[in-house]
Amino acid sequence: MGNRTLFDSYHLKALSLKNRIVMAPMTRARALQPGNVPSALMAAYYQQRASAGLIITEATQISPQGQGYSWTPGLHSAEQVEGWRLTTEAVHRAGGIIFSQLWHVGRMSYAGFHKDGKPVAPSALAPDAQVWVVDERGEGHMVDCPEPRALEHADIQQIIADYRQAALNAIHAGFDGIEVHGGNGYLIDQFLRRTSNKRTDEYGGSVANRIRFAQEVLEAISDAIGNTRTGIRLSPFITQRGMNDPQVTEAILALAAWCEKKGIAYIHLAEADWDDAPQVPADFRETLRATFSGTLIVAGNYTQDKVDKLLKAGLADLFAFGRSFIANPDLPYRLRNNLPLATVSNPTTLFGGSSAGYTDYPFYKTDEA
Repeated sequence: MGNRTLFDSYHLKALSLKNRIVMAPMTRARALQPGNVPSALMAAYYQQRASAGLIITEATQISPQGQGYSWTPGLHSAEQVEGWRLTTEAVHRAGGIIFSQLWHVGRMSYAGFHKDGKPVAPSALAPDAQVWVVDERGEGHMVDCPEPRALEHADIQQIIADYRQAALNAIHAGFDGIEVHGGNGYLIDQFLRRTSNKRTDEYGGSVANRIRFAQEVLEAISDAIGNTRTGIRLSPFITQRGMNDPQVTEAILALAAWCEKKGIAYIHLAEADWDDAPQVPADFRETLRATFSGTLIVAGNYTQDKVDKLLKAGLADLFAFGRSFIANPDLPYRLRNNLPLATVSNPTTLFGGSSAGYTDYPFYKTDEA
């Protein structure tokens, strides 16, 4: 294990990745309006970054109900499927591999996205959080999330069906697989945690009940497109948005054990990356590795030293980089050659806008472009 490096090729089930570097999912809010349709500009953005071993797209809503932020793409209409095809074909032409991250935000949403003004959630508990919404003048603002409506049983079954159809749509659009967004305070995470899930039916209470929704979503997707093309992202140590449940690790590990039996392709561990963020305990990493023998992806402001330590210990297989991919479309080349990394030049271009701050960051070598 000590000889493994970030730049080795890697087999993710039937897929051969050219390195262990993953482009992490990052919301950039540039879908065409109306209709939240992926654009040619988005295709260019992802194609520029196809030197990653694996690209995971920005979170993509599985239905209109699943939307929480303005100008984010969907994967539930024919126009959206065709729009995403521009991206998958561009990435494949550049020799890349790309998964779609499927998303339902649950209570992390804006009242105006819903006919009754009510997002949905396991329980009718507001998240004390905000989402980014564009007003009539085309200006983006952070707005409070309202109290959601608690999902009824029929609603849950419809959402599971929406996940399944979105996965089929992703494959039809040319994606190599999908990642279910099960972290960061969104719908699946809301079911996993006692702070957001106060249900008394088969989807709440015990660990077995709280992981049931995630299991049924993964079951529906993997049965439709295959377990080798299905992964999930989880974030047990991210506690923002009213998600501070110290016992969520029990649910995460129980879900990981189920993923092991089901043969799910990977678990993607999203770690907090701000200065005073909680660290992932070593014993959790070891228990997760002992529980799940499939591919483990980790994301969280990783340095080369941290990468080397986890590779040597066998506690992670792939390493996802987010913000560093924004200003460095050729990030793998720069990392391999110990070249300086560019930084985001204008934070106002992170969400929404044009090519500025999106596809205009230069490659280190002009002939790499």
